[in-house]
Amino acid sequence: MMKMTDKKTKENAGSQTTREAKVLLVEDHEDIAYGLKNNLEFENYGVEIAGTGAEGLQLMNRSNIDIIILDLMLPGMSGYEFLETIRNEGFRVPVLILSAKGEEVDKVRGFRLGADDYVTKPFGTMELMARVEAILRRSGDNKESKGYWKFGDIEVNVDKRIVRKNGRQLNMTPLQFELLHALLRRNGAVAKRIELLDEVWNKPEDVVTRTVDTHIAELRNKLEDTPSEPNYILTVPKVGYKLKT
Repeated sequence: MMKMTDKKTKENAGSQTTREAKVLLVEDHEDIAYGLKNNLEFENYGVEIAGTGAEGLQLMNRSNIDIIILDLMLPGMSGYEFLETIRNEGFRVPVLILSAKGEEVDKVRGFRLGADDYVTKPFGTMELMARVEAILRRSGDNKESKGYWKFGDIEVNVDKRIVRKNGRQLNMTPLQFELLHALLRRNGAVAKRIELLDEVWNKPEDVVTRTVDTHIAELRNKLEDTPSEPNYILTVPKVGYKLKT
């Protein structure tokens, strides 16, 4: 069983989490699942619990998940099968395996299937929280290199050319996706209209800068809650646009 920490110990641990990252906990042992949920929520994480791999896959497709804590010995679909499935489907969300299977062969198999860390049961809660925090920090530092961005309720998987809002996949045209990707690559820097024409449309002679404005408006309609008062795609007067992430 996991070693529970009291409130004073947690306060001394001093988690550096500044936003509510979303954790998907795939664990069929209820005591462990809800004990972990309480500890994670105390550290300001949002938590979804799945008792089976199938339930975990459903949550992956409708929720913005930042990290998965995965048991291996699940009913039906095993943790290994779950991990292999999400990697084959293009999900790059980091995975921490939490399992009683502590043999080297088990760990090697998990890492080869795409796990980011492996913790054996029983475990110390404070160490587990530190590992979750470290994985999220590395994941945040390497979003661009991994082809994945997340800002607000928007997720962008560049490799699969998928954009989700609140977990729901958006229907993006190729031009809209390329325009969004061009803004993302600048990491908040301003993109001039002429630059976007060159990158997205290859600056054909019959395309004018007004075309950029039209497509930006269409992109806002899909990404913004209130397109007339955008939170993400901001206009820089007389210059162009920038994406606030």
